Amino acid sequence: MSDPLVIVFALYPGVTHLDFTGPHQVLCRLPGARVFAASALGGEIEADGLTFARLSRLSDIAACDVLCVPGGFGCTDAMADPEFMAQIRRLAAGARYVTSVCTGSLILGAAGLLRGRRAACHWAWRDLLSQFGAIPDPARVVRDGDIFTGGGVTAGIDFALTLAAEIAGDQAAQAIQLSMEYAPAPPFNSGRPETAPPDVLAVVNAALEAAGGARRAAVAGLAEAWQNA
Repeated sequence: MSDPLVIVFALYPGVTHLDFTGPHQVLCRLPGARVFAASALGGEIEADGLTFARLSRLSDIAACDVLCVPGGFGCTDAMADPEFMAQIRRLAAGARYVTSVCTGSLILGAAGLLRGRRAACHWAWRDLLSQFGAIPDPARVVRDGDIFTGGGVTAGIDFALTLAAEIAGDQAAQAIQLSMEYAPAPPFNSGRPETAPPDVLAVVNAALEAAGGARRAAVAGLAEAWQNA
């Protein structure tokens, strides 16, 4: 590639760090890749107890080829941030690929980018996509035209390899996978609600429900405002 491949990860306080560090590890290995981690204010953000520093400002990035929006419990605050959402819309308008991981697809939806499009999301929040005119899809990685979305957290690696193959070809993507020794063999078959033991699913559902009522209310309010805009 003669021109650099500009990839932007749009971050915010409360992002889930594996949502972006997983795909970042893949996409930064693409030929000619220039990868930026950026937020509305730049500087530092906190993510699940880790601090990520020296972030660029989204407004300082003129354009990108790939925009990736990760998820996290801070996503509803990000969706309510006019500056952050304005930059998401601006960068998405000129990107070759608009992408997300986990609940990052809710941010894409709130930005008006998923109307009539199929999209993935974390299983616990996937149904919320329909409030933004999107079509929830349970697949681990979903492509609808130039939009690529990954399901919950670890799906970000699968999504990134899928996108890498689209950009640089299957061989390049497989070489990245091999260099990372990405050959998942989890010790438990409990990574999806369909396969998790009922008692485990009950515990996780209870924890998510305790934290998720405010999220669902916030998304409903944002969706109403989006529909009336």
